[in-house]
Amino acid sequence: MKAYEVQESSSDYSGIVEVERDRPEPAADEALVEIRAASLNYRDLSIANSDLTYPGAELPVIPLSDGAGEVTAVGEDVQRLSEGDRVATPFAPDWVDGPVAPEKIGRTTGGNSDGALAEYVTFPADSLAVLPDTLSYEQGATLSCAGLTAWRELHEAVDLTADDTVLVLGTGGVSMFALQFATMRGADVFVTSSSDEKLERARERGATWTLNYEETPDWGEAVREETGGVDHVIEVGGPGTLERSVEAADFDGHVHLIGVLSGQDGQVHPGPILLKGLTVKGSMGVGSRAMFDRMNSAIEAAAIEPVIDRTFGFEPEDVREAYRYVEDGSHQGKVVISLE
Repeated sequence: MKAYEVQESSSDYSGIVEVERDRPEPAADEALVEIRAASLNYRDLSIANSDLTYPGAELPVIPLSDGAGEVTAVGEDVQRLSEGDRVATPFAPDWVDGPVAPEKIGRTTGGNSDGALAEYVTFPADSLAVLPDTLSYEQGATLSCAGLTAWRELHEAVDLTADDTVLVLGTGGVSMFALQFATMRGADVFVTSSSDEKLERARERGATWTLNYEETPDWGEAVREETGGVDHVIEVGGPGTLERSVEAADFDGHVHLIGVLSGQDGQVHPGPILLKGLTVKGSMGVGSRAMFDRMNSAIEAAAIEPVIDRTFGFEPEDVREAYRYVEDGSHQGKVVISLE
């Protein structure tokens, strides 16, 4: 079968190499999945790019945690899935249900365990979520990391209500899912971006307020003045934006720390966190398969369609260009690689 490996990290993604591998056979508790589409997260850039870092990655590895495809064979002990089922790959294949624990997130798809950028992959059958019938393979391939992260933070870690306000930083994959999952509950959402065009599209998708952070550098104060302080911040920037996110949050609010898109360096004074009684919580391990199932049920019931910015092909230059396109940051929503 055809697959890709990150054989070494490099600034130009030349370390992502097309390889031929034997088609895997499922073990007794596994399912074999023919991958039809996969999508990229910023994490995937960190694993493949020598200018970035991702803890725990082990090279060479087949990259990408997010994929979707059809079950083509199952092991002899598998009862939950059957040939022909449409499934999504797991971020943490050992986290099926229950609270997060180190042993459940020690193995991560596309990091220290082979991922979805291959024609065929095997996973424990219990780790694979069945896709809603309403989604295509391309749409289903966006869910495993970005979708489930946003779902967990807004609907598993807290009980979001229509009375809540949510601040979403940027318009990438996690942010767009957060916008959709928050508006699904009737919450008001504030979206920031440096692009007026992206902000207009965010308003079309239900954002109540938008703000261009290049035009308004003190956007934390501006958000607080507009809203009185938000109940939840989907914080994907990290140290470079956390201080303003804390400023934007209301008393007893939640800052969901998910990413470090603005870099690793920065300092945040603990005073405002203490004075406001904020909960600042890191998101680790994305989510369990049981959470994935609940998310998929909600997606189907609400007829949510994942936001896909662009789809690339499966040839080597297409794959590397997909990485470069995500690194450029001009996308809104998810970037997909189609194997069909």
